[in-house]
Amino acid sequence: MAQNWTPTSWRQKPISQVPDFPDASVLAATEAQLATYPPLVFAGEARNLKKALANVSEGRGFLLQGGDCAESFAEHGADTIRDFFRAFLQMAVVLTFGAQQPVVKVGRIAGQFAKPRSSNIERQGDTELASYRGDIINGIDFTPESRIPNPERQIMAYRQSAATLNLLRAFAMGGYANLDNVHQWMLGFVKDSPQAERYRKLADRISETMDFMKAIGITPETNPSLRETDFFTSHEALLLGYEQALTRVDSTSGDWYATSGHMIWIGDRTRQPDHAHVEYCRGIKNPIGLKCGPSMTADGLIELIDILNPANEAGRLTLICRFGHDKVAEHLPRLIRAVQREGKKVVWSCDPMHGNTITLNSYKTRPFERILSEVESFFQIHRAEGTHPGGIHIEMTGNDVTECTGGARALSGADLGDRYHTHCDPRLNADQALELAFLLAERMKGGRDEKRMLVNGWA
Repeated sequence: MAQNWTPTSWRQKPISQVPDFPDASVLAATEAQLATYPPLVFAGEARNLKKALANVSEGRGFLLQGGDCAESFAEHGADTIRDFFRAFLQMAVVLTFGAQQPVVKVGRIAGQFAKPRSSNIERQGDTELASYRGDIINGIDFTPESRIPNPERQIMAYRQSAATLNLLRAFAMGGYANLDNVHQWMLGFVKDSPQAERYRKLADRISETMDFMKAIGITPETNPSLRETDFFTSHEALLLGYEQALTRVDSTSGDWYATSGHMIWIGDRTRQPDHAHVEYCRGIKNPIGLKCGPSMTADGLIELIDILNPANEAGRLTLICRFGHDKVAEHLPRLIRAVQREGKKVVWSCDPMHGNTITLNSYKTRPFERILSEVESFFQIHRAEGTHPGGIHIEMTGNDVTECTGGARALSGADLGDRYHTHCDPRLNADQALELAFLLAERMKGGRDEKRMLVNGWA
């Protein structure tokens, strides 16, 4: 167990990005009720994810992490979850083909309800109200009543997370992820997109391989890895009272685990080493993510790594880098060199979304070309430093939204109002996410070819 740590020790630390609940007794009663509920995920599942991430940290895998900016109560439904899962499977199979390595699949789902805000106040005209902080805290409607933080929303978030996890487990283990279904994962609105033919060709190759394997006796019925997949959940651990209520001792190891999700992360706004969010995360045994923005210093990063992963355990810590396409070359190399110099075991992941947000025609959006530029720089820098570009962290959906500009369909600012549905930040739609996966696969294949040439003395 972490030294001088308990699930409540964060309460003695300074804290930011926490709402001011009007009735402390209602908040305490809600947290006490949550503490009696069953865990959403299990310690053994979190350990399995940590093992998979350990392989990524050692260059033997790739992390695909993605999903909603902020889940909403209003849009929860089986079709939405299914379409997200279909888009995610498509991305994963494309990346597996490109990397020729296992892809660790981690959704921003079944718990991603709370959002940090740059301002406590939202203004519309002459009216000022408390900012929307995610459905687990308050409502998105711009009314005084909606914006009052309501602890009982945490119960709804728990129940929605449980229902979402139930369906995701059924999809992952019940046959939907069977590679025989690789053609059926195509979403309807993607079928006439520029990515459709590329995906069909890849799916055809997979189907041919499956036919060959069946001919020699290797089938989904005899080999579960062909019909099932491991799928994990993650979210930002922002509302620490909710997290504490779902923190449980593992009966097999005696260690504390957050059972709200398999992996949780600390945001760029809450990563102060002496504050509550770092204090809470240092004591749980789950895999932890740490967002690294332009203000992160090399010394500050090493300090946080020492706090969050003092045993230097592979798979424990993922560094999620979010600089912006025009800043990544300035900031990422010095962080990589510091981590390498200190011999720290981490997964390096690229978040090309949060540093590339602009306002266009009164909409927050993210230009696809900037997203791609940051990803390409991320890969180039890691190759130059001799380190493994281990993952991608994106906000995406399986819905046909128009929230990010660009991509092969060349969405423009004028298109944003057509289907702009996000409750918070703009997301890639499934078409754009699949395009990004193909571009990533090409970069990874190029890296493999380059490494092969160096090994064989051809370069």
